Amino acid sequence: MNEAAQSGKLQLALGNLTDTANKTYYTDYKGIHFLRFRFKIFRGYCRANLQLAMALLTKKCYYGPFKGEFGHFLGHNLPFLSYLYSRGVKIYYCGMDLHAPFLVNNEGKSIIYKYYPLRDFFAEVSPISNSTIPPIDVQKTISEFHEIAEKSFLIPYWNLDDDFYYWYIHRNWIMKKPYFKVYTLANVYGKGKQKTAVIFPRKKGNNYSANNGYAWDYMEIAKAISPYFEKIYITGHPSLSNELISEGNIEVCLSKDNRVILEKCAISELIISQHSGVNYLSEYMDCKILLIFKGELPIKGMPDTVRFRKALGKKHELDFAFSMEEIVDYAKNFNFNTK
Repeated sequence: MNEAAQSGKLQLALGNLTDTANKTYYTDYKGIHFLRFRFKIFRGYCRANLQLAMALLTKKCYYGPFKGEFGHFLGHNLPFLSYLYSRGVKIYYCGMDLHAPFLVNNEGKSIIYKYYPLRDFFAEVSPISNSTIPPIDVQKTISEFHEIAEKSFLIPYWNLDDDFYYWYIHRNWIMKKPYFKVYTLANVYGKGKQKTAVIFPRKKGNNYSANNGYAWDYMEIAKAISPYFEKIYITGHPSLSNELISEGNIEVCLSKDNRVILEKCAISELIISQHSGVNYLSEYMDCKILLIFKGELPIKGMPDTVRFRKALGKKHELDFAFSMEEIVDYAKNFNFNTK
């Protein structure tokens, strides 16, 4: 693979986009409103610093609820939870039960001290950042967690239901030191790499968006690259993925059990996905990531993707393909590094 060519594609993906999502709010406020907004940001950072100090002192904290998108979990929550665990903090966590396989250390031991699980409701409600409004029974579980956490004395509580805090402060604050820890989950769910690739057949949202581009025919992609890999796995959450049928060396293994997804990624050298939070998975699974985008460049949200990947450790650069021909060329020239 030509690194210079991929670097050029990154520039095309970024285009003239320089502002991250959290910088755009500056244009929305003027005069006294701007000062108030900036003070609210400053106050939020101070509170976060105080909560962290208390968590490290008491060795306990409440955190949640997380009920949102996969990328938000991997990019803004899992690394901070892992950091707290690495500092000896007992975490009382409210979040999606389906994310439990990710919440482990390098030995496969849970990093959560007490789990308040939220059932999988993605077949009923599609996630939006962490602003998802889940079904009534799930909201009840969240309310019970809020009540317990808010009554805790001197135990800090990161309330992710505070949308302003989560969006404008938390996601940026955790990168300041950074308060990040990434466990290599490939070592937990696999025993070495094979000459295989994983495709995430994403179907979330409209047919086109500035963040994700147009939809792809994922079986066409799998067939086109199958001669260059021993196995192609098509995986993801059934409610967020296209339904496909296995054939040849292409295995469709959609599952609500993330252990299945992690096991396939752990042994693979490449993940192929639209621009989405799946890109962060390559850092946890120590494999290359090819983002496929069909549409008008630049790709909206790419500056944020780049900065969060950098905070995660940047084991691998982002690679891009903007057409079926480029996907096939990438696969044909893929440099395997199996161990």
